[in-house]
Amino acid sequence: MTTPEPTEPAPPSTDGLGRFMVIITWVIILALLTFFFNQWYKKYQMNTHATIITSDGIQQTVLQRNYLNHYVVEGLINNQKVMFLVDTGASHVTVPGPLAEKLNLKKGMRTTAQTAGGEVEVYQTIIDELVLGHIVLHRVKASINPHMNDDEILLGMSALKNIKFIQEDDTLTLISNTR
Repeated sequence: MTTPEPTEPAPPSTDGLGRFMVIITWVIILALLTFFFNQWYKKYQMNTHATIITSDGIQQTVLQRNYLNHYVVEGLINNQKVMFLVDTGASHVTVPGPLAEKLNLKKGMRTTAQTAGGEVEVYQTIIDELVLGHIVLHRVKASINPHMNDDEILLGMSALKNIKFIQEDDTLTLISNTR
């Protein structure tokens, strides 16, 4: 009778750890792809550039709706580049607090505004010059909302009342009412 040779214990299995690492790797890859695709999509699908056309001798600024179904467009406030979100439901042009500081807008009288999130305190201000495509508006009433942290300015009715706008399909055409 032969005695079995002593065998060394088998090393612990790493199969479970290997599977776990493969799963984690795929989750990270998918998360990174999602992040980069979203950044690319936002950059190239925001349609932030207005097109200026002339029709029957009348200049028009044409905006395309973005992937969120909003009209977002680059413009100027007091010769500084900004991003506007057209908001016909806003009474005034509304500037986020941090952005108002960068634009050197002066806080005027404090007042209360009704927003989708409820009542908030805002400050009245005047925008000396607002440029949107071919349209130039002067002395536009606006509000500074210190509770907003966005980079987009709500282009409300205090500016839009001076603009004729026509919405058709995914296009918003703006024509200046001021002569």
